[in-house]
Amino acid sequence: MSRFSVTDLPLAGLKRVQRQRLGDSRGFLSRLFCAEELGAAGWHQPIAQINYTYTALRGTVRGLHFQHPPHAEIKLVSCVRGEVWDVAVDLRAGSPTYLQWHAERLSSDNLTALLIPQGFAHGFQSLSDDAELLYCHSAAYAPQSEAGLNPRDAILDIAWPLPMTELSARDQAHPWISESFKGIRL
Repeated sequence: MSRFSVTDLPLAGLKRVQRQRLGDSRGFLSRLFCAEELGAAGWHQPIAQINYTYTALRGTVRGLHFQHPPHAEIKLVSCVRGEVWDVAVDLRAGSPTYLQWHAERLSSDNLTALLIPQGFAHGFQSLSDDAELLYCHSAAYAPQSEAGLNPRDAILDIAWPLPMTELSARDQAHPWISESFKGIRL
């Protein structure tokens, strides 16, 4: 019996993962990850790292983050408290959807996750106070391969649903896309 329903999204390789909730009078169980079941959706590596984020204020934006090869990573992003608007941007050189973005509402109520393939930038905006996310990563954090895009970049034209109330100095300093940016070659 599958514990996930996986849906292809408009950007090739990007998937919506809908978890099942199995419950009774005690509460419920919801599987966050299963290598066997998610392998069919494109997760072909072991989990190298699991990260947890807490975002205190509604309107806060985190991202847009990615790692260059050879440390490019697959991410499975789940919201376990509150609600976020989760964004993935296709940075794969030569992709027909290069520099296009897609967003999904992830929440503790809807049990939806986003499976983000290698070659994508990722970020989110908190739609509630006290949002908590879990990220499964296929590659460990490699500071020498870390990069990001400015979430306010007009070329991306991301339609953030709320005014940005918080944005870290690090994320504000991410570059705007220029002609020298050629994307990621995997």
